[in-house]
Amino acid sequence: MIYWIVHTLSRIAGRIFFRHRTLHREFLPESGGALIVANHVSFLDPAAVGAAFRKPIYYLARKSLFKGVLGWLLPRIQVLPVDLGKGDLASMKRILSLLKEGNRVLIFPEGTRSPDGTIQEAEAGIGFIIAKGDVPVVPVRIFGAFECWGRGTTWPRPGRITIVAGPPVDFASLPADLTGRARYQACADLVMKALAEINL
Repeated sequence: MIYWIVHTLSRIAGRIFFRHRTLHREFLPESGGALIVANHVSFLDPAAVGAAFRKPIYYLARKSLFKGVLGWLLPRIQVLPVDLGKGDLASMKRILSLLKEGNRVLIFPEGTRSPDGTIQEAEAGIGFIIAKGDVPVVPVRIFGAFECWGRGTTWPRPGRITIVAGPPVDFASLPADLTGRARYQACADLVMKALAEINL
């Protein structure tokens, strides 16, 4: 119930203040396990991507945010505490379990918000989840959120936020003999390349 209340409020606020729209919705999986990967440019990103989906998805957030009111609210809207940049194996296993159970999980490979709105390199750990998840990996690029509430900006500003979905990433081009860390890195690099190629 709390998830749907927050989701509905996010969609309403998104349309009123940010003229939120979603392009190529046909690529967004509404059932079955899938890893949703998006660029990260604003505090608004999780809500903006979540509003593009009609059914619940899972989100990730820094463990340090799970305090006070947020510590109570975040788990109730399907937000998981993670620290992927520091080899958080327990969180990685939890994400993989959710994917195998048929859930959709949103991940920001860059880990933190871009300082200038451009796409950054993927954090360590993301490639492992991509390689081990055995589910479709769907790239979603966020446009306009940096201008609305980018890093270094104190308050959000009205604007237009557009979510553009792309087709699932094709990993068939990776060499079959590529294993271990090299394969994880190659998976992460391919996902970031797919994100960079999405345009309005």
